[in-house]
Amino acid sequence: MMESRDYLNSLFDIYKDLLTKKEQNAFIEHYMEDLSMQEIADNQNVSKSSVGMTVKRAQQKLIDLESKLHIYYKNKKIKEALINKDYALIEKIVN
Repeated sequence: MMESRDYLNSLFDIYKDLLTKKEQNAFIEHYMEDLSMQEIADNQNVSKSSVGMTVKRAQQKLIDLESKLHIYYKNKKIKEALINKDYALIEKIVN
């Protein structure tokens, strides 16, 4: 399953502290600074495949965390409920 860049960036904002520093740095350089795997590899003096594995591992961790904790989903639903002034739905989401 190919996740969108915006979705992954949103998950990163929520769960970044649960990634290793290496995963955080690789994710930031690839998704936020828009560096290629080769550019990251050159900057870190590691192989391109190592960077690719690190980025893939970070992506998978973010997706796995969201599938268990649903923080992104709940935040999205709460925002929609606020726009619609559906306070009963907000109460259901948070409880």
